[in-house]
Amino acid sequence: MPLLTETQISQGNLLRVTMEAAYCVPDSWTPTGPQYNYVTSLQIPSVGEKDSTLIFSNGVLKVSGESEGVSRQKRWPMSGISAPGAQHIPESFILSGAYEEEDGEMNRKEDKDFRIEAETHKKRVIWDTERRCYLDQCAGISLQKRIAECRYWPVEIMRAPFSPAGKSKPGKAEKQGDEDGQISFHGVAYVNLVPLLYPGVKRLRGAYRILAYQDVEVLEKTKRHHSVLRDLARQNSLMSKVTAAPLGLNSPHVKPAPSRLAREEKASKEKEGSRRMSAVMRSSEVADMDPMVVNQTVSANIEGQQYVESGTYLVLELTLEKPLVPKRMAEEMALKVKELVPARPPLGRRAAGAQKAVTDYHNQVSSITSAILDEYSQLFGQQETNAVDVDPQVLEEQKCQLNYELNCSGKYFAFKEQLKHSVVKIVREKYLKTTAFEDRDQLQAFLSELYIYLVDQMHIALNKTLFDDREEAPPAPMTDTQQLLRFAKEAEMTEDYNLAEIYYQERLARDRQSVDHWLDYGCFKLLVGDCIKAQECFHEALVLNQENLHSLLLCGIVAVIMDSHEDAEVFFEDATCVAPGSALAWTILGLFYEIQGNDIRMEMAFSEAGKLHQAALSGDRAKEQLDPGIPDSGNDACDSGGSEAPDGNMPPSPGQSGTGELSMGSRPPEQKTPHTVPKSTSSAVSKSKAGTDKDVEPGTNHNPSPPASSIFMEAAKFLAQVNATQFVQRALSHELLSPDGGPSCQYHLMCAQLHLLKKEFDAANENLREASQVEHQNPDVWALTGHVRYMSGRKGEARQCYEHALSLVADASEMHSVYLRLGSIYLQDGEFDKAKNTYLLACKRSPTCLTWLGVGVACYRLEELQEAEDALSEANALNNSNGEVWGYLTLVCLKTGRQLEAEQSYKYTRKLNVQDQTLMTEIHQLQEEVGFGDPSF
Repeated sequence: MPLLTETQISQGNLLRVTMEAAYCVPDSWTPTGPQYNYVTSLQIPSVGEKDSTLIFSNGVLKVSGESEGVSRQKRWPMSGISAPGAQHIPESFILSGAYEEEDGEMNRKEDKDFRIEAETHKKRVIWDTERRCYLDQCAGISLQKRIAECRYWPVEIMRAPFSPAGKSKPGKAEKQGDEDGQISFHGVAYVNLVPLLYPGVKRLRGAYRILAYQDVEVLEKTKRHHSVLRDLARQNSLMSKVTAAPLGLNSPHVKPAPSRLAREEKASKEKEGSRRMSAVMRSSEVADMDPMVVNQTVSANIEGQQYVESGTYLVLELTLEKPLVPKRMAEEMALKVKELVPARPPLGRRAAGAQKAVTDYHNQVSSITSAILDEYSQLFGQQETNAVDVDPQVLEEQKCQLNYELNCSGKYFAFKEQLKHSVVKIVREKYLKTTAFEDRDQLQAFLSELYIYLVDQMHIALNKTLFDDREEAPPAPMTDTQQLLRFAKEAEMTEDYNLAEIYYQERLARDRQSVDHWLDYGCFKLLVGDCIKAQECFHEALVLNQENLHSLLLCGIVAVIMDSHEDAEVFFEDATCVAPGSALAWTILGLFYEIQGNDIRMEMAFSEAGKLHQAALSGDRAKEQLDPGIPDSGNDACDSGGSEAPDGNMPPSPGQSGTGELSMGSRPPEQKTPHTVPKSTSSAVSKSKAGTDKDVEPGTNHNPSPPASSIFMEAAKFLAQVNATQFVQRALSHELLSPDGGPSCQYHLMCAQLHLLKKEFDAANENLREASQVEHQNPDVWALTGHVRYMSGRKGEARQCYEHALSLVADASEMHSVYLRLGSIYLQDGEFDKAKNTYLLACKRSPTCLTWLGVGVACYRLEELQEAEDALSEANALNNSNGEVWGYLTLVCLKTGRQLEAEQSYKYTRKLNVQDQTLMTEIHQLQEEVGFGDPSF
């Protein structure tokens, strides 16, 4: 007959506790001399909320030098089994893994050498015993509640001499009872059971340090008012008075029911102990724990202090049949994401609506044209098409006769009816007119507009039919999507958000099926505070690929910003299901749980992220050791993309010979190192012009490999790149307290960037001052300091910082803004040679309209008009909507005496509404000097 029913099994749980070993035990423990029993114990709720005491006795003391096997078989808790091998549990082994994967206190890399030494060459006590405990539904709930309240679970250890029945003296037992159940080498390990409250976790295994048992400390950490082993020793003492023989600790399977005398004695002792503890706690509250009381309390367990001096630790394992907190299935998470963002198949391209109506009209015109030509041939026969001397009067007579025949035969009205249906479709589909006009004037105006449009379209159709004029294919765009992204980032830097949005929308127009295009546009919308549009963009990206990690994370981030925490949880948890090996996903999930106030799940997520991050770092180190000649790509759990190689020459604009003739200045070409950027926001490093890396020697890398950062710093970098500033602040708060982090140079730089984004210049300066004290020669410190000075109006100080950043061997992580701002300062100071060289360095690295504009302005001021025109033409090819470029082209054309080109350039300068009044004044003055350039004169 089974011990448990099916209902009990389905509603309850089974807990297995395996006590493996205690390593590095005190040196005073020797296998020679008197024999001792090594005992550990803990309490677990079993039925209802009652506690069941699990006792592990008969530990075997082993001397140093006897290492244990990798896989040891577990033993039953019963002793005295005579059958060979019956004491071992079938098919149940102790499986140890990597220290980093454990849940205990000694799973860090600095503990590894100590543990290897302790588990190989030090004394240890081996139990290898498993005890099982059934938890009914109430017990499982009680266990969860108590773990959430206390977090730490006490596991006690002691050493007791063997006392065979019949050989102990009553007087000795009475003395032990008088000593209030004091036991030797009383220690305790505080096991953090919080990981068992993580969703889906069923196993906890780790190493825990053993400390001296102190009542005050145990009460503070675990809220336990009594010691399990002390109660057991007291019970044995009382039972020895009744039975004249002590129970000992050789068979601690079931705790026997105490007699009335034992119960009274135990109650009296507990009352006295409670009174003493209350007095100690009261004295602690009144006088902050009198030093005399503290000394008495701490020194009461001198033997237990040997655990601390020896570094003793306990290895144990707890395994549940079912997790205390169920984990949501990945299939369920995917289903919920589909409900939030339904998948829509891409629509096929087809001619419909207005486009189809115009096409039908062209087809009808072509058909009628062919019919009229047939009528003409029947009336007048085939005519010479290449005759030059055709009499116009004859043609007019033929036209009148053709019109007469068409009207008399009724074909003219048939042709009109044939066109009517296509004209109606144009009215409805193109002009959206589906109702009658209320005003006759509006009707006449519309008919006039429609007539003009129909005649124009008729001419287009006739040209195609009669002359077969095929339109030339439109020229390929001068820029690709990576260059458009570069232009957009540059516009963000200059705070020209309207221009940046145009570039992002242009990228989407080029390819709406690209996930990166939607993500980049959504991150831009986060920057400008348009959360609704950002959410739409991230959802569109998720529709294109529902397993894209960054799409899920960004959908969750924007959901948190919009206070949709339920949706955010779905997105974040699905991200950990899609990419369970991503430390970034687990870190951001932990930050989300912190926002919700769920500390337990927050710790679970951070713990998982830390394990993955450590594993990634270990893998990178192993790879470097195997092949140190291969440079590190910089990729980790948070980075999935990098800079791209140049893709060839950019075609020159008409009228110029390219940029190859421009002098790159007296400064030698710098050797650059690609800066790795997460692919989550597409490729922040765009493709540049050909020749960018021609002068770089292979294998050259001036930037030293950065030190390994924590999970919080990696998350902060990603969150800063996607403009999720709320999450960045939380990540940096954890970075400050993280054992792997702290107030590093990178931490202060990230804080300074946040303050700079908010225009908090004083706070940014303070962070940069702290960063410079940590790494004075960090180029990012100098570059960011220059930005703070530049944005606060101190251009002279900014110039010094920028020049210092350029003088360093290593480049700053973002050099484009440094070149642009330093070049503009040189232009303002009249140092045009330096401005030209600086802008040329920017063009070599990442050419944009503004970099070539800077080169053109500097060359114009240096009277190098040909180079100025080449540079301005290149700027115009990259962006023909920049009025300042047209303005300087106007100046160049005026200087070179080209009237027509000067007037055309000036027309676009006026049309684009240039805001630089100094430039407009200079143009007007030069126009007056040369006497042309403004057609309005």
